[in-house]
Amino acid sequence: MDDRLAGLLRYFSVSARVFHSGPLCGRIEYAAEGGYLHVLRTGQVTVRSPMHAPLTVSGPAVVFYPRAAAHVFITRDNEAVDLVCARIDLGSAGGNPLALALPPVICIGLDGLPRLGSTIDMLLLEALEPHCGHQAAIDRLSELLLIQLLRHLLDERLADTGLLAGLGDPRLAHALAAMHDAPARTWTLEALAREAGMSRARFARHFHDVVGETPLRYLAQWRVTVACTLLRKGKPVALVANEVGYGGPTALARAFRSVHGLSPREWIQRERRSETALDV
Repeated sequence: MDDRLAGLLRYFSVSARVFHSGPLCGRIEYAAEGGYLHVLRTGQVTVRSPMHAPLTVSGPAVVFYPRAAAHVFITRDNEAVDLVCARIDLGSAGGNPLALALPPVICIGLDGLPRLGSTIDMLLLEALEPHCGHQAAIDRLSELLLIQLLRHLLDERLADTGLLAGLGDPRLAHALAAMHDAPARTWTLEALAREAGMSRARFARHFHDVVGETPLRYLAQWRVTVACTLLRKGKPVALVANEVGYGGPTALARAFRSVHGLSPREWIQRERRSETALDV
């Protein structure tokens, strides 16, 4: 199967910053400041958040918040638990469709998941026995763990509809990966159907049933999402238009207005005003 994450990771990088490793006890509160990755080595916690029903999690396990979510860990009978906690960014604020498609919280027990287990063993070793390059090592290992988690979620096909379901579908995944990898290509419904190994009509119907929108509508939204990423990096509008498959600024502006209600230049000005307000 094509690399289902390559195109997404090209435009939306995975980042992690570990801010705690070791024992914790009692009630621990986490603010809604980006996503979180918690590795529970031992012990049991109750997890509460406005985003989901209360959870009881026993180690070894991973508690993964793909997007910003305030939450609380409460240890059982005030017993200490061993935790590695990292703030993470999958690009949800920038429109990464996979980050936005994931459920608000994911809890995975590590028994029976050797691929994740070996990375977590290395992470815990580095976290609990710091040496030279300690912070860089645990951050990079956390990023590797995030990618492995995303692989696992795609393979397990945890969703019935949406992008997560589409990337878990053996046929649709080929077409989605092709769009993510090459947004500038002149895609037609027929060409995407060939990527999926399906007839045009069957592909269009199956894509809509699984992903929840038409293939060409998804492609248009993906192109605009990529354009936003490139514009944030300071690339000129005309160059961005070519890189995402539009003939020039006018065509890109039409696509932008259909998604954001603004032209690219108006959108850039709004982004700059928002950044200025945050800096004040």
